[in-house]
Amino acid sequence: METYHEVKLEIISDAAVIDIVGEGFDAGVRFGKQLAQDMIAVPFGPPLRYAIVASPSYIEQRGVPQTPHDLVHHECIKRRFPGGTLVSWRFANGSESLEVTPEGRLTLSSAHNELQAALADRGIAHVLEDYARSHVNDGRLIELLLDWSAALPSWYLYYPNRRLPSAAMRAFLDYVKSYKWDVVG
Repeated sequence: METYHEVKLEIISDAAVIDIVGEGFDAGVRFGKQLAQDMIAVPFGPPLRYAIVASPSYIEQRGVPQTPHDLVHHECIKRRFPGGTLVSWRFANGSESLEVTPEGRLTLSSAHNELQAALADRGIAHVLEDYARSHVNDGRLIELLLDWSAALPSWYLYYPNRRLPSAAMRAFLDYVKSYKWDVVG
């Protein structure tokens, strides 16, 4: 926006899967490369990692899970996608990998709310590491199951390959492709 003062930008944040062409958007952002075949995908940020976190108070009361299998004995804060699907938690440790559908009494629809619930001692949350980092650094949350954490693909900016992007979109794509993403870790 600093370089192209005449360009107008509208950003809509919605976890629902939509048809960006049908809805009139130039581009969308999705996790990984799970996109329609007629889309072009450009990495949009560094690789990601989910963190399993809980408050010190929760850990003091319930203990520390040693493996993902131990989560069945804990209050896990579940998240539901807009389409109704519950988010599963994926883990990897060396050659072993597993997927867990968490158990718990609280189900939320956003990672932000999931993080807030963990901060309020309501259970164990599964959020992107970036969301939890400052709370882990200041001691308000404790990261669990670090040995089971795996790197994930980045977010991807995607757009249709059947039409020429506008000049503004082309400039944005050039910027994204040339940006040097900070990798923290």
